[in-house]
Amino acid sequence: MTQPVKIARALISVSDKAGLVELAAKLAEQGVEILSTGGSAEKLRQAGIAVTEVGDYTGFPEMMDGRVKTLHPRVHGGILQRRDLSTHQAEAAKHDIPPIDLVIVNLYPFRETVAKGADFPTCVENIDIGGPAMVRSAAKNHAAVAIVTDPAQYEELLAEMAANEGGTTLDFRKKLAAAAYAHTASYDTAISNWFAAQLGQDYPDILAVGAKKQQSLRYGENPHQTAAFYVADPTRPGIANAIQVQGKELSYNNLNDTDAAFELVGEFSETPAVAIIKHANPCGVALGPDLLTAYKRAYACDTVSAFGGIIACNRPLDGATARAITEIFSEVIIAPDMDDEAKQILAAKKNLRVLLTRFMPDPKTSDKVMKSVAGGYLVQTRDNIVLDKAQLKCVTKRQPSEQEMRDMVFAFTVGKHVKSNTIVYAKDLATVGVGAGQMSRVDAARIAARKAEDMKTPIKGSVAASDAFFPFADGLEALVEAGATAVIQPGGSVRDAEVIEAADKANLAMLFTGIRHFRH
Repeated sequence: MTQPVKIARALISVSDKAGLVELAAKLAEQGVEILSTGGSAEKLRQAGIAVTEVGDYTGFPEMMDGRVKTLHPRVHGGILQRRDLSTHQAEAAKHDIPPIDLVIVNLYPFRETVAKGADFPTCVENIDIGGPAMVRSAAKNHAAVAIVTDPAQYEELLAEMAANEGGTTLDFRKKLAAAAYAHTASYDTAISNWFAAQLGQDYPDILAVGAKKQQSLRYGENPHQTAAFYVADPTRPGIANAIQVQGKELSYNNLNDTDAAFELVGEFSETPAVAIIKHANPCGVALGPDLLTAYKRAYACDTVSAFGGIIACNRPLDGATARAITEIFSEVIIAPDMDDEAKQILAAKKNLRVLLTRFMPDPKTSDKVMKSVAGGYLVQTRDNIVLDKAQLKCVTKRQPSEQEMRDMVFAFTVGKHVKSNTIVYAKDLATVGVGAGQMSRVDAARIAARKAEDMKTPIKGSVAASDAFFPFADGLEALVEAGATAVIQPGGSVRDAEVIEAADKANLAMLFTGIRHFRH
């Protein structure tokens, strides 16, 4: 059907009743006959809008606690009949099944019910059956039927009808159909994943993924790549649910780097923390008695790389810290909140992107992370190990001091967020050198030391953290050469004894964690 299809009859059955009365009133003004169910029909009647109950339309009342109401040939025959086939039209006439031109349906609030912690039977009762059946029927017959699944589409529907004398075009209906199938797919994904969780299936045989597009991006990592940003969990604090309060549109790299920065500072809940990220790696991280002190110490680690970086704070941004940040060019600032003084200061930097999250992520969250490979996905649990000091094992003759212990735990936690191979030097709860993403752990140690020397940060007397064990003593010897006095590493190499011997020879204190933090 290339000509617009005039809407004469609409079926409305919605769980989310936002904008329902206003939409139905405008449809009624255009002479559209409205069929509806249960609560939707009652709401329309209360608003004085003429409506026919589906039970009266089909001749069968709603039954079985509402489980059966629209699953009827007169409903689905009205939706699915092809207008261009005489056999369909003859059968419709024989059984008195008038066509339905518009279906407006949104589904039982399954996700919301699960999020509230409802019990198993209640969650099951909030699995919609008739709704998805109508949505899929209408989407299949988009040649003649318009399917609306989101209140956000109401305005667009009315504009379409106004432009086409009360009808809808095929292109518009195709667009609605695509959205409808995505809607039911996402809904079924939520149910599938919930059932898998109830059964203790961490990795079900079929992986269902549902995410909603947040925005189209100008390009991907490089200008020749296309990209978009999708939200899979609308409840988790972080980049996906942050509110951008000012600045230019976020790019693919902005989003990736900002996520890395915010997840890092989320590790430190008890103390103000600031991380500065460049190309998904930290170039400076520090704790402090206040946010301004933490920022200044993080910035001092690598003042060159910090230019054009991403800054994450684990406390609401205050005016003094905002003023210090604006002394150099930064791409993005992300924080749980900010005060009025900070807002005023940052507002002068109109291109600076500022994101607020309200809450901090829990580093112990046990959600899944996914990475695409050619033709498939790798799925794993998040690296959510938080170091327990009681589990740390000193393997050297010299025990670490209290300050060395604090710095080692800090450095190892930062190293968890640096690309492997990783070496992090730290002193007084601030990074003084970061060696990221090297093929050789020795090179990572030397690069981090060289950066510290370039920045004139106090690497002598610092501690060092390695994300994985030292396969040979040469990596440890590079740390000794740089001036580290204590080292924290996972342990577990066949040459651990050789490495421990080298540490004892240099009078180092060394801790084994038993935990590796590879990050690729």
